[in-house]
Amino acid sequence: MSRPSTEHYDLTETEKRDLIKLIEQGKPLPEKYRFMLFADKREVELVWNGKTREVCTAILPFQTLEHIDEPRKEMERGLQSATQMDLLDTSGRQTKGWTNKLIWGDNKLILSSLKSGALRRQIEDAGGLKLIYIDPPFDVGADFSMDIEIGGETFHKEPNLLEQIAYRDTWGRGADSFISMIYERLILMRDLMHPEGSIYVHCDWRVNAHVRSVLDEVFGSENFLNEILWRRRTNTVKAVSQKFSVNTDTIFLYARDRNSYQFNIQYGDYPPEYYERFNQEDKYGKYYWNVMATYSQERLKKLQEEGKVKFSEGAKFPRFKQYLHELKGRPIENIWDDIDMINAMGSERLGYSTQKPEALAERIIKASSNEGDLIADFFGGSGTTAAVAEKLGRKWITSDLGKFGIHTTRKRLIQVQRDLKTAGKPFRAFEVLNLGRYERQAYLNVGGRLSGKKKEQALARKEQEFREL
Repeated sequence: MSRPSTEHYDLTETEKRDLIKLIEQGKPLPEKYRFMLFADKREVELVWNGKTREVCTAILPFQTLEHIDEPRKEMERGLQSATQMDLLDTSGRQTKGWTNKLIWGDNKLILSSLKSGALRRQIEDAGGLKLIYIDPPFDVGADFSMDIEIGGETFHKEPNLLEQIAYRDTWGRGADSFISMIYERLILMRDLMHPEGSIYVHCDWRVNAHVRSVLDEVFGSENFLNEILWRRRTNTVKAVSQKFSVNTDTIFLYARDRNSYQFNIQYGDYPPEYYERFNQEDKYGKYYWNVMATYSQERLKKLQEEGKVKFSEGAKFPRFKQYLHELKGRPIENIWDDIDMINAMGSERLGYSTQKPEALAERIIKASSNEGDLIADFFGGSGTTAAVAEKLGRKWITSDLGKFGIHTTRKRLIQVQRDLKTAGKPFRAFEVLNLGRYERQAYLNVGGRLSGKKKEQALARKEQEFREL
């Protein structure tokens, strides 16, 4: 970076000499001079050790490991032509267009390669990436190890080398390294998204303040839409401790551009006492007189002609006849207290401690995408987002660093294919991919403001890890 000019600022000669001396010595400038000397005058900014706006630009080739496609129902040869079979049998795979992607590897390199590599064309041809949901590793104590139950026996899975490196790069310097990790990946996700896309970022009390600040900087505070509070358990009582117990996660929703994004209102059940009001009935069904305050004069006139408006003496607003069968439900607000965590004995549970319920992913996907849209989850875990996306007729990309996560997702998606086939519903084939080569220059990149000696040591360590990999 070139040395800032001081000639246009009202600085004394002594201040100018002191500033130049500090710059020449490579020392930080006093905080008061930041807004005087540099053009960037943001009122609020998140700053951390090693911050840089540079992002990964590596473009690595994807290698197809497997193409998975639960086949269509075969018909006896000679009875019908291939064209007739395609017309009559709608219970199998979608044979044209996009193939879903399950990708094993570091999501930074995956995102960089998707953004600027050959697959970008496929993404654009599929309509662009309309929705991203991520649940990054916000548990500081997580280390990618886990207990796995196989055939009634429990095995302890130790983290592999890639997972060890990812853990160190995410939490090695505490909050600094976590923010650096998520900042770079969010920039890459933003650049990959469709202009009408949106992103949901799931976090908890450990990092939600940092994540909100990073999202404001990457997507712009003007594109913030919601802070959603998910109450994880609704029927449990925790022991009293020295503070209020924590029972919520935070999900931030941002648009790529708040002037153009997809959103479908979701509805839940009203409280039971609400339905008790429907105690009158006519030939159209049960109804009650609901207070009306927001209808236009034209709408009000039409309802009067239909006999659906009632003016009560002394009432400020008229009432209208609301039929029970016309109710869509209670519009969902930003506090989600109607979705429990996965039951310990539930059929969904796959052994992942951070696994989220399918109902949570379903609400997000239905709210911010339409059937046929392409969605992504770059911290895929056990594959919940991809599984729900497939069931809801969306195209998907998901990735994970852990081989166990890839195997779990693969098995889960094959079962989803089989279930959809049995139900006579369409589904898509999916590919299992990895990055064909971990290029040395991309792998050995060392970020942060390290001294010459420390940078040399970090490079030597990464060189050894690269050789082992």
